[in-house]
Amino acid sequence: MIEINHVNKWYGPSFQALKDCTTSVAKGEVVVVCGPSGSGKSTLIKCVNALEPIQGGEIILDGVKVNDPKTDLPKLRSRVGMVFQHFELFPHLRIVDNLCLAQEKVLGRKHEDALAKGMKLLERVGLKDHAKKFPAELSGGQQQRVAIARALAMDPIAMLFDEPTSALDPEMISEVLDVMVDLAREGMTMMVVTHEMGFANKVADRVIFMDRGEIVEDAKKADFFGQPRSDRAQKFLSKILQH
Repeated sequence: MIEINHVNKWYGPSFQALKDCTTSVAKGEVVVVCGPSGSGKSTLIKCVNALEPIQGGEIILDGVKVNDPKTDLPKLRSRVGMVFQHFELFPHLRIVDNLCLAQEKVLGRKHEDALAKGMKLLERVGLKDHAKKFPAELSGGQQQRVAIARALAMDPIAMLFDEPTSALDPEMISEVLDVMVDLAREGMTMMVVTHEMGFANKVADRVIFMDRGEIVEDAKKADFFGQPRSDRAQKFLSKILQH
Protein backbone atom coordinates (compact mmCIF):
# COMPACT_ATOMS: atom_id res chain seq x y z
CA MET A 1 0.00 0.00 0.00
CA ILE A 2 2.82 2.43 0.93
CA GLU A 3 6.35 2.18 -0.47
CA ILE A 4 9.11 4.51 0.72
CA ASN A 5 12.29 4.08 -1.31
CA HIS A 6 15.59 5.84 -0.48
CA VAL A 7 13.84 9.03 0.56
CA ASN A 8 15.91 12.11 1.38
CA LYS A 9 14.53 15.37 2.72
CA TRP A 10 16.31 18.65 3.43
CA TYR A 11 15.21 21.84 5.13
CA GLY A 12 17.37 24.48 3.53
CA PRO A 13 20.87 23.72 2.26
CA SER A 14 22.34 22.37 5.49
CA PHE A 15 19.78 20.36 7.51
CA GLN A 16 18.92 16.88 6.28
CA ALA A 17 15.73 15.74 8.02
CA LEU A 18 15.46 12.31 6.32
CA LYS A 19 18.45 10.24 5.23
CA ASP A 20 17.97 7.42 2.73
CA CYS A 21 14.77 6.12 4.36
CA THR A 22 13.37 2.89 2.93
CA THR A 23 10.38 0.94 4.25
CA SER A 24 6.92 -0.21 3.24
CA VAL A 25 3.47 -0.78 4.68
CA ALA A 26 1.38 -3.64 3.31
CA LYS A 27 -2.39 -3.50 2.95
CA GLY A 28 -4.00 -4.09 6.34
CA GLU A 29 -0.71 -3.67 8.19
CA VAL A 30 -0.25 -1.44 11.25
CA VAL A 31 3.19 0.13 11.48
CA VAL A 32 4.23 2.28 14.44
CA VAL A 33 6.99 4.85 13.93
CA CYS A 34 8.81 5.83 17.12
CA GLY A 35 12.00 7.52 18.22
CA PRO A 36 13.27 10.55 20.12
CA SER A 37 12.09 14.09 19.40
CA GLY A 38 13.62 15.49 16.23
CA SER A 39 14.32 12.06 14.76
CA GLY A 40 12.26 12.69 11.59
CA LYS A 41 9.14 10.65 12.47
CA SER A 42 6.57 13.36 11.73
CA THR A 43 8.48 14.52 8.67
CA LEU A 44 8.44 10.98 7.25
CA ILE A 45 4.70 10.54 7.69
CA LYS A 46 3.96 13.98 6.20
CA CYS A 47 6.01 13.07 3.14
CA VAL A 48 3.77 10.04 2.51
CA ASN A 49 0.91 12.24 1.30
CA ALA A 50 3.19 15.07 0.10
CA LEU A 51 2.42 17.52 2.89
CA GLU A 52 6.21 17.81 2.85
CA PRO A 53 8.09 17.56 -0.47
CA ILE A 54 11.08 15.25 -0.77
CA GLN A 55 14.36 15.95 -2.56
CA GLY A 56 15.43 12.39 -3.29
CA GLY A 57 14.01 8.90 -3.67
CA GLU A 58 10.36 8.05 -4.24
CA ILE A 59 7.13 7.35 -2.36
CA ILE A 60 4.45 5.19 -3.96
CA LEU A 61 0.95 5.10 -2.49
CA ASP A 62 -1.37 2.40 -3.81
CA GLY A 63 0.51 2.38 -7.10
CA VAL A 64 0.64 6.18 -7.49
CA LYS A 65 4.00 7.92 -7.32
CA VAL A 66 3.50 10.70 -4.75
CA ASN A 67 6.44 12.85 -5.82
CA ASP A 68 5.65 12.75 -9.53
CA PRO A 69 4.80 16.33 -10.68
CA LYS A 70 1.92 14.89 -12.73
CA THR A 71 0.23 13.32 -9.68
CA ASP A 72 -3.07 14.91 -8.64
CA LEU A 73 -2.18 15.49 -4.98
CA PRO A 74 -5.61 16.70 -3.77
CA LYS A 75 -7.17 13.56 -5.24
CA LEU A 76 -4.47 11.39 -3.68
CA ARG A 77 -4.83 13.06 -0.27
CA SER A 78 -8.59 12.54 -0.36
CA ARG A 79 -7.88 8.78 -0.29
CA VAL A 80 -5.53 8.91 2.71
CA GLY A 81 -6.85 9.84 6.15
CA MET A 82 -4.55 12.09 8.18
CA VAL A 83 -4.94 12.78 11.89
CA PHE A 84 -2.67 15.41 13.41
CA GLN A 85 -1.40 16.15 16.89
CA HIS A 86 -3.73 19.15 17.08
CA PHE A 87 -7.19 18.29 15.94
CA GLU A 88 -7.45 20.81 13.07
CA LEU A 89 -11.25 20.96 13.24
CA PHE A 90 -13.01 24.00 11.80
CA PRO A 91 -13.94 25.93 14.97
CA HIS A 92 -16.85 27.80 13.35
CA LEU A 93 -18.60 24.62 12.16
CA ARG A 94 -20.66 22.22 14.22
CA ILE A 95 -19.20 18.74 14.66
CA VAL A 96 -21.47 17.13 12.09
CA ASP A 97 -20.70 19.89 9.57
CA ASN A 98 -16.97 19.24 10.10
CA LEU A 99 -17.65 15.68 8.95
CA CYS A 100 -19.84 16.64 5.98
CA LEU A 101 -17.76 19.41 4.41
CA ALA A 102 -15.03 17.40 2.65
CA GLN A 103 -17.42 14.61 1.73
CA GLU A 104 -19.54 17.12 -0.20
CA LYS A 105 -16.78 19.38 -1.58
CA VAL A 106 -14.19 16.74 -2.46
CA LEU A 107 -16.15 13.53 -3.02
CA GLY A 108 -19.28 15.24 -4.37
CA ARG A 109 -21.65 13.43 -2.01
CA LYS A 110 -25.17 14.72 -1.55
CA HIS A 111 -25.71 16.45 1.77
CA GLU A 112 -28.13 13.82 3.05
CA ASP A 113 -25.66 11.02 2.21
CA ALA A 114 -22.76 12.88 3.83
CA LEU A 115 -24.91 13.56 6.89
CA ALA A 116 -25.90 9.90 7.21
CA LYS A 117 -22.26 8.81 6.90
CA GLY A 118 -21.13 11.45 9.40
CA MET A 119 -23.71 10.48 11.99
CA LYS A 120 -22.86 6.79 11.62
CA LEU A 121 -19.19 7.54 12.23
CA LEU A 122 -19.93 9.81 15.20
CA GLU A 123 -21.88 6.93 16.69
CA ARG A 124 -18.92 4.65 16.06
CA VAL A 125 -16.56 6.92 18.03
CA GLY A 126 -19.15 7.44 20.78
CA LEU A 127 -20.03 11.06 19.99
CA LYS A 128 -23.40 10.93 18.25
CA ASP A 129 -25.00 13.02 21.02
CA HIS A 130 -22.47 15.82 20.38
CA ALA A 131 -23.19 16.23 16.65
CA LYS A 132 -24.64 19.74 16.96
CA LYS A 133 -21.98 21.12 19.30
CA PHE A 134 -18.99 23.21 18.23
CA PRO A 135 -15.41 21.92 18.68
CA ALA A 136 -14.73 24.29 21.61
CA GLU A 137 -17.54 22.60 23.55
CA LEU A 138 -15.73 19.24 23.44
CA SER A 139 -12.74 17.94 25.38
CA GLY A 140 -9.45 17.33 23.62
CA GLY A 141 -10.04 13.60 23.50
CA GLN A 142 -13.49 14.09 22.03
CA GLN A 143 -12.15 16.49 19.40
CA GLN A 144 -9.48 13.98 18.38
CA ARG A 145 -12.12 11.26 18.03
CA VAL A 146 -14.08 13.66 15.79
CA ALA A 147 -10.91 14.18 13.73
CA ILE A 148 -10.60 10.41 13.27
CA ALA A 149 -14.27 10.15 12.28
CA ARG A 150 -13.80 13.01 9.80
CA ALA A 151 -10.87 11.19 8.19
CA LEU A 152 -12.87 7.93 8.01
CA ALA A 153 -15.77 9.74 6.34
CA MET A 154 -13.64 9.96 3.19
CA ASP A 155 -13.43 6.14 2.93
CA PRO A 156 -9.61 6.18 3.05
CA ILE A 157 -7.43 3.37 1.76
CA ALA A 158 -4.97 4.08 4.59
CA MET A 159 -4.75 6.20 7.74
CA LEU A 160 -1.77 8.28 8.87
CA PHE A 161 -1.55 9.39 12.50
CA ASP A 162 0.99 12.03 13.56
CA GLU A 163 1.31 11.81 17.36
CA PRO A 164 -2.48 11.82 17.80
CA THR A 165 -2.39 11.65 21.61
CA SER A 166 0.56 13.89 22.49
CA ALA A 167 -1.57 17.01 23.03
CA LEU A 168 -4.07 15.23 25.28
CA ASP A 169 -4.45 14.96 29.03
CA PRO A 170 -3.55 11.46 30.26
CA GLU A 171 -7.14 10.43 31.00
CA MET A 172 -8.18 11.30 27.43
CA ILE A 173 -5.48 9.26 25.72
CA SER A 174 -7.14 5.87 26.16
CA GLU A 175 -10.42 6.97 24.56
CA VAL A 176 -8.54 7.92 21.39
CA LEU A 177 -6.34 4.82 21.41
CA ASP A 178 -9.43 2.61 21.84
CA VAL A 179 -10.81 3.95 18.54
CA MET A 180 -7.45 3.35 16.86
CA VAL A 181 -7.25 -0.21 18.24
CA ASP A 182 -10.70 -0.95 16.79
CA LEU A 183 -9.60 0.42 13.41
CA ALA A 184 -6.48 -1.73 13.42
CA ARG A 185 -8.46 -4.84 14.28
CA GLU A 186 -10.84 -4.14 11.40
CA GLY A 187 -7.90 -4.28 8.99
CA MET A 188 -7.28 -0.60 8.27
CA THR A 189 -3.83 0.08 6.84
CA MET A 190 -2.22 2.40 9.40
CA MET A 191 1.05 4.26 9.87
CA VAL A 192 1.21 5.75 13.36
CA VAL A 193 3.80 8.11 14.80
CA THR A 194 3.50 7.76 18.57
CA HIS A 195 5.27 7.38 21.91
CA GLU A 196 2.46 5.12 23.15
CA MET A 197 4.43 1.89 23.40
CA GLY A 198 1.49 0.08 24.99
CA PHE A 199 -0.52 0.75 21.83
CA ALA A 200 2.42 -0.37 19.68
CA ASN A 201 2.75 -3.59 21.67
CA LYS A 202 -0.98 -4.24 21.39
CA VAL A 203 -1.73 -3.71 17.71
CA ALA A 204 1.40 -2.97 15.66
CA ASP A 205 2.60 -5.53 13.15
CA ARG A 206 5.94 -3.77 12.83
CA VAL A 207 7.83 -1.02 14.63
CA ILE A 208 10.10 1.47 12.87
CA PHE A 209 12.62 3.19 15.12
CA MET A 210 14.12 6.44 13.83
CA ASP A 211 17.01 8.57 15.03
CA ARG A 212 18.58 11.64 13.42
CA GLY A 213 16.61 11.24 10.22
CA GLU A 214 17.49 7.60 9.68
CA ILE A 215 15.49 4.39 10.03
CA VAL A 216 17.65 2.59 12.56
CA GLU A 217 15.39 -0.43 13.03
CA ASP A 218 12.44 -1.83 11.07
CA ALA A 219 11.37 -4.96 12.89
CA LYS A 220 8.42 -7.14 13.75
CA LYS A 221 6.81 -6.06 17.01
CA ALA A 222 7.95 -9.14 18.96
CA ASP A 223 11.55 -8.67 17.83
CA PHE A 224 11.59 -4.96 18.60
CA PHE A 225 10.17 -5.31 22.10
CA GLY A 226 12.04 -8.54 22.74
CA GLN A 227 15.56 -7.40 21.94
CA PRO A 228 16.19 -4.41 19.65
CA ARG A 229 19.32 -4.87 17.57
CA SER A 230 20.65 -1.33 17.95
CA ASP A 231 22.04 0.20 21.14
CA ARG A 232 20.13 3.38 20.36
CA ALA A 233 16.76 1.60 20.29
CA GLN A 234 17.61 -0.33 23.46
CA LYS A 235 18.35 2.91 25.31
CA PHE A 236 15.17 4.53 24.00
CA LEU A 237 13.03 1.59 25.09
CA SER A 238 14.66 1.31 28.50
CA LYS A 239 13.84 4.95 29.22
CA ILE A 240 10.31 4.94 27.82
CA LEU A 241 9.25 1.61 29.34
CA GLN A 242 10.48 2.42 32.85
CA HIS A 243 7.50 4.67 33.49
